Amino acid sequence: MISWSPGIFNYLIVVFLMMSGFYVVIAQGNLIKKLVGLGLFQTSVFILYISIGYIAGGQAPIITDEVADYYSSPLPHVLILTAIVVGVATTSVGLALVVRIHEAYGSVEEDEIHARDWADDNALMEAELEVIAADNRAAESGNESKGNDNKGKDNRQADNHSENETTSKEEGMQ
Repeated sequence: MISWSPGIFNYLIVVFLMMSGFYVVIAQGNLIKKLVGLGLFQTSVFILYISIGYIAGGQAPIITDEVADYYSSPLPHVLILTAIVVGVATTSVGLALVVRIHEAYGSVEEDEIHARDWADDNALMEAELEVIAADNRAAESGNESKGNDNKGKDNRQADNHSENETTSKEEGMQ
């Protein structure tokens, strides 16, 4: 039978929480559940650092008349307190984003959000293609009318040219 020592137990809890949080983030499509998974993952990291900072038989690093054999470093605990504050702030920002996403898309499920994005993108693409087609049709009809105008312009220029030649011949005869 396996004997569970307290040092190994903490690390097993860390691994279990870390893998559980990672699984929830990867496997779930609900954004709230993903935030819960991130919270589990953060908690496992907190426990890991606190476990590393623990020294069996260690005392607080406060100078007293008694001399202690082992002192426990307060640095991991201070870092974890800071990490907890940052984790709470990050979670609150994540929840605020989820609220905005729900307002915009009407859902917090990833699949539904992606489906709506694809539908919106396709609708925009179709609208752009319709605008381009309309522009092309307008350009073609404009070219046809310009072509007719150019033919008339060419005829007028030819008439003017022949008129000028006639006038110059008449002047030459005089």
